[in-house]
Amino acid sequence: MIDYPCLNHEPRSEGAQVDMLVLHYTGMESPEAALDRLCDPAQKVSAHYMIDEDGSVFRLVPEERRAWHAGLACWRGDRDINDRSIGIELVNPGHDLGYRPFPEEQMAAVERLAREILDRRAIPPERVLGHSDVAPARKCDPGELFDWARLARAGVGLWPPDFDTAEGRAREHAREKGRAREHAGERRFDPDATDPLIGEVQRGLARFGYEIQATGRLDEPARRVVAAFQRHFRPSRVDGLIDSETARRLEALLAMAG
Repeated sequence: MIDYPCLNHEPRSEGAQVDMLVLHYTGMESPEAALDRLCDPAQKVSAHYMIDEDGSVFRLVPEERRAWHAGLACWRGDRDINDRSIGIELVNPGHDLGYRPFPEEQMAAVERLAREILDRRAIPPERVLGHSDVAPARKCDPGELFDWARLARAGVGLWPPDFDTAEGRAREHAREKGRAREHAGERRFDPDATDPLIGEVQRGLARFGYEIQATGRLDEPARRVVAAFQRHFRPSRVDGLIDSETARRLEALLAMAG
């Protein structure tokens, strides 16, 4: 743990309970550039921790203070995510600068740090989230290359259990390989499609926590939310389209979250 004090923070609201952990990527060309930005008062952004690709952990803001990492965001109707969350930035250039897998050293470090945070805080598994989950219209980090399944195996966050086994992955691959739009009960909806089943999935996403309206139409705002869900829970295909596999994963997660 490297103490790297940042001044971009403020008190949490009186009585605020920390019950969320939000993961990001830096989206910068280097860790040095990311630290400069996170500690620049003019930028008005920060996080509690930053983890470099070599596994180095920088402690920027004390956990009892409010860091400025989520921005305009929402989860389960709560729009003040910064007030009740801890933010971790992962060094990665991001989708605009050469998005790449997160190295083993970095994943091991985030796993250790997240477990330590959860030992200190009453954070439910369903509230371990990505920036794209709480701000799907604006953000896509930490993205589809981040190993959420690994964290869930370590007791950090949720992952549909049937889809984290070799059998489950093989079954999903078989469904995806060359299947038609309507085949053996599988359904897939194109952009702007309208269907009652789309409304059901939208209601399920809203129950889980995403900000989405149950319009029954797969319009652009809905596709952004579906894509955010897929980045986290169905990373093999992130297209924002509702299909049977996406719906099954959502159903499994709703049962786990209660």
